[in-house]
Amino acid sequence: MIKLSQSEEQLMEYIWQKEKAFMKDLIESFPDPKPASTTVATLLKRMTDKGVIAFNQYGNSREYYPLIKKADYFSTHVSSMIKNYFDDSVLQFASFFTKETNLSKSQLEELKKIIDSEIKKKK
Repeated sequence: MIKLSQSEEQLMEYIWQKEKAFMKDLIESFPDPKPASTTVATLLKRMTDKGVIAFNQYGNSREYYPLIKKADYFSTHVSSMIKNYFDDSVLQFASFFTKETNLSKSQLEELKKIIDSEIKKKK
């Protein structure tokens, strides 16, 4: 399982949003104060080494793109969290999530619709 640091995840989010981006475009995605280009270059190098991004070289410039899908990355981490913190029980996780996140009635109703839809698909 690939684990990204919080800074790497933030940068990866920008790469997922843009799909392809040069370093200057990624730096501009950050809120002020912008990180130093050396900081972003270090993060991009680590993420390339981890195999989550790659790049196309155009002269001295590199255009970065993701090698993993956002849904796949987070699905792996949610599964790991459920295994490590909820004894591998999705039911314990769902119970915790619905009770501890202070969802509104409308959010709970929307969640119920999603669950009902998935139940129908299983028939």
